[in-house]
Amino acid sequence: MVPVECFFVLSALLFFIGVFGFITRRNLIAMLISVELILNSVDINFAAFNRLLFPGQFEGFFFTLFSIGVSAAETAVAIAIIINVYRNFHSDQVNCIENMKN
Repeated sequence: MVPVECFFVLSALLFFIGVFGFITRRNLIAMLISVELILNSVDINFAAFNRLLFPGQFEGFFFTLFSIGVSAAETAVAIAIIINVYRNFHSDQVNCIENMKN
């Protein structure tokens, strides 16, 4: 049996990798992947806290499944927006989107 603390360490590692990737990348797809890493770390926390606090219940797992569904919908919308930005500006860099301000 894997200790719950290992899941917390994994979740923290995924969260900080996602934040670092979001801050340092200028590519929209890479930024979306970084946001997904952050959301996956939250899902791991939901499941780990459920196992730690309420071992016989499944509320944390239901929250995790709901969060995965919301993440999938968010990813579909984000990819559609990125495709439209690419069609208009012929680039997927964040710097090109700044042209929309003018």
